[in-house]
Amino acid sequence: MFRWFADRRREKLTRAPFPGEWERVLGRNVHSWSRLDEEERKRLRGMIQVFVAEKNWEGAGGLEITDEIRVTIAAHACLLLLGFPHDYYPNVQSIIVYPTAVVPPPRTPGFFETVLEPVEPEEPLDGEAFDQGPVIIAWDAVSRSVRGPGSGENVIYHEFAHKLDALDGDADGTPPLRDRGAYRDWANIFSREYLRLKKDVERGRRSFLDDYAATDEGEFFAVATERFFDSPESLLKRAPELYRVLRQYYGRDP
Repeated sequence: MFRWFADRRREKLTRAPFPGEWERVLGRNVHSWSRLDEEERKRLRGMIQVFVAEKNWEGAGGLEITDEIRVTIAAHACLLLLGFPHDYYPNVQSIIVYPTAVVPPPRTPGFFETVLEPVEPEEPLDGEAFDQGPVIIAWDAVSRSVRGPGSGENVIYHEFAHKLDALDGDADGTPPLRDRGAYRDWANIFSREYLRLKKDVERGRRSFLDDYAATDEGEFFAVATERFFDSPESLLKRAPELYRVLRQYYGRDP
């Protein structure tokens, strides 16, 4: 019954006229908007309407949430979903947007934990995605990426890739896939490319992805997703098999 009501509500949202100002935001802030055909644009508009309505939007650090912020974030998040069946990120209830990078509070050692070295201060974050919690985004990082598309860096793609990864309960670099064959293919290609990247980073060689992707498998998937959607030609040239697996997963060829 709950599913029926949700579908009816979403259908009503997608039938509503798409605001003209939202359309102008897409033209300004979504680089790949011009690459979509009219059917894809129609579907994306409807997805944005549902996403904006269903998620809880919170401004932090004095930031006021505007339609431009909602539509820009929703559009990029929904572009990841455009090519396959989905349920609008059921593990995302809230999106918290800060004006600039966020410095996490220092970690407090546990009661029984012995601290042998000085605790390093936390680095500012452009975004963070908690496995079963909110997505945090810094708006200035979004503004940089939409003004200079093609860099391969986009914090919205990155954090929402983490949420896709976590749909099976563990953000380990392998999101839910369609069958055993897809899992085998994914494991073979991602393991090979991840180890190649780590070796490049260890030897100080320029790699095909940002060095941050070598942090762990989850970050590798998120950074690869950024490059796949924001700078697809470069990923296809440098890592064609990784591009192929991502194309099969996302159901699109950007």
